Amino acid sequence: MKNTLRQVFHSGKFIFGFVIFVLILLICIFYPLFITYDPLEMVGAGNFYKPGTYFSQQEAVINSGYTMNIDATEGKLAMAVDDATVEKIREYLVKYAGMNEAEIKADDTEELVALWQEKYDPDLKTKGLTTAKRKAYRRLDKEIKDAQKNSDIIIAEEDSETGELKEEKKIKGTSFVNTRDIVNKRTFVLGTDNFGRDVLTELVAATKVSLRIGLIAGLIATAIGLVLGLIAGYVGGLADNIIMFVTNLFTVIPSFVILILISYSVGTNARGVMMVAFIIGLTSWPWTTRSVRSQVISLRNRDHVNLSKLSGHSMVRIVFTDILPYIASYVVMAMILQISSGILSEAQLSMIGLGPATTKTATLGLMMNWAMQYAAHLNGSWWAYFPVVIVIALISFSLNLMNTGLDQVFNPQLRD
Repeated sequence: MKNTLRQVFHSGKFIFGFVIFVLILLICIFYPLFITYDPLEMVGAGNFYKPGTYFSQQEAVINSGYTMNIDATEGKLAMAVDDATVEKIREYLVKYAGMNEAEIKADDTEELVALWQEKYDPDLKTKGLTTAKRKAYRRLDKEIKDAQKNSDIIIAEEDSETGELKEEKKIKGTSFVNTRDIVNKRTFVLGTDNFGRDVLTELVAATKVSLRIGLIAGLIATAIGLVLGLIAGYVGGLADNIIMFVTNLFTVIPSFVILILISYSVGTNARGVMMVAFIIGLTSWPWTTRSVRSQVISLRNRDHVNLSKLSGHSMVRIVFTDILPYIASYVVMAMILQISSGILSEAQLSMIGLGPATTKTATLGLMMNWAMQYAAHLNGSWWAYFPVVIVIALISFSLNLMNTGLDQVFNPQLRD
């Protein structure tokens, strides 16, 4: 046993895959110890918020500011001149101001705005410049001018007796607030989803649930495949014919189609996390059965097995003591692949709306489904789906790499 483990942990592929998988597990275990709030807590107002730190505007206004010699208009101008604004300015300068496109530096905001102020004519009337476009350019010019203003902002408070507004505070453009002085703030490393939930916290919780689904589905599929494969391979005859007939029937029909039919027939109310895991395991055993059967057939006529038969040992004892130890490594590899397949199957089912019907927990597939339903891929909210894709890919990659490493150790033909 020690020699086998030594060989396994000398495989570079297995170690690399094992380290990735263990890191994912450790994050799932320790992250909830530090971040204790509900992963499905809706902290936003139902929108995709960008990754970053958010703090209370009211608290920032109330806190005493610090006067700093920093031009705040530069940042305001950079926010006002986004990619869409750059395209509008470029269009105007080329089409209506007669400039060469090579002369326009779109990456230099200050120079671009200077060109706009120099060339823009609000009263310009030329061919192709419709009234609607002229108004749009006027709005754009106003936005740029507003961004360049560095006027004070007056904070007023309503008088309780007269009901009139009274100036309470004046905020200058050079007034800044230290974020450490603001108590009410929240950092979203991966932003929020459409429901206003912290994507990172939700992703960690979803990964844990998906791993549980994969593990349960893998154990069920491997157990069914192992039992049926042992019976078919060792007993043979009629039992083998019946088991292989059912196995071939499941093999001919794509397993994902069977999975969809069973998931749909179960119904939404009964389709919880454990039910989905059970359904995936129930439909994923055929190839394990065929593989175990072929291994057992190659072992059942070996000398040590025949010796056990002559000694009068029972079939159960022969299977458990003389056959199973020889295929144990193969069963472990099969289970690793079944776990990976179970996670991917849940993601596929959830993407088409047949995954776990729950709002109390999340899975990787459900996160993908929510992102797709609310068009995160169309409005540029990459943080709602791209990290999920990365996690699914990492889990599958690590498990398949571990399986390849084990195969190299236990299969002499693949050894370097």
